Amino acid sequence: MENEVVLAINPGSTSTKLALYSRKGPIQVDSIDHTDTEICNIHSIVDQLPLRLDIIQKTFKPWLEGCRLVAIVGRGGLVKPIRGGVYHVNDDLMDDTINCKYATHASNLGASIAYGIAREYNVPAYVVDPVTVDEFIPEARISGVPEFQRRSRSHALNVNACVRKEAARLGKNIEDTRFVIAHLGGGITVAAIDRGKIIDCNDALMGMGPFSPERAGALPLEPIIKMAMSGDYSFKDLYRKLTKNSGLKGYLGTGDMRDIIKRINDGDKKADLIYRAMIYQVAKEIGAFATTLKGNIDRIIITGGLAHSEKVVNDLRERIEFLAEISVHPGENELESLAAGGFRAVDGEQEVLIYKSEDSE
Repeated sequence: MENEVVLAINPGSTSTKLALYSRKGPIQVDSIDHTDTEICNIHSIVDQLPLRLDIIQKTFKPWLEGCRLVAIVGRGGLVKPIRGGVYHVNDDLMDDTINCKYATHASNLGASIAYGIAREYNVPAYVVDPVTVDEFIPEARISGVPEFQRRSRSHALNVNACVRKEAARLGKNIEDTRFVIAHLGGGITVAAIDRGKIIDCNDALMGMGPFSPERAGALPLEPIIKMAMSGDYSFKDLYRKLTKNSGLKGYLGTGDMRDIIKRINDGDKKADLIYRAMIYQVAKEIGAFATTLKGNIDRIIITGGLAHSEKVVNDLRERIEFLAEISVHPGENELESLAAGGFRAVDGEQEVLIYKSEDSE
């Protein structure tokens, strides 16, 4: 048992993060930079797969000396709306992700990479809590326009990992807890968690909630319609503007919180105003989600990369601490959360689910 390890893999657009974990914690962690390599020049997810597999295998094989590999866990990618949990990697899951059925993102490689390595070592391959985890209550789906629904797209992997940690800290079963959680990173998720389920959240990618270091958040509709109809933007241009070049970056030219706080400390009044507006919007969203739980909240959890900033946490605390006690879990913790899910599956602590594509249901 002591030498059993899980390999966690998180593919990104310009890098692949991977780590070897034992039950006690990380043994090896690496981030493979693909900048200025052939991989970055290949736009097809399918065509990137053999190159990524090869470089990952060359990197992690030396790590296995003295270890027994028991599972491979990949980032889930963008799949159909599903319940949270650990999923076996099967043909349906690989087909939907590698062929980008629902959206194109490098994380779609996670399932196929995990399967490719797992097959060589004769161990199971899993994914854990993809961003499309959807456990909304019916009221949360209604958008106000009959032609479309609100969607659940969130930092579900880290959100659910933090829920497990906080429930354990409180000495409670997850089924007996209620949390409001704010994951603060390049994108921001604010979610209501009722007995371990994400019953409502903002759309962390686009169109809902507070603006973030890079994303626009909820916007007034009239100027958006005018911008879309102006002829100055293609769909792709506008989509990129709202998801990559808005928020702090749009106003201040950078989404790096360290630079922004330095500018504030140096007397930059614009940086101070835009920063305070983001904190204001995050706090307002946390308050809104407190109402979905009728104020019955065990903790408000602050997590994500920005939770490393004492200023961010303290400025939020001033606005929300009247709602409930606050716990802070800094970092995105993606590799740790993937590995933990792998061990829960291997140890039989969590039911392993089977993914079925919409075509096979």
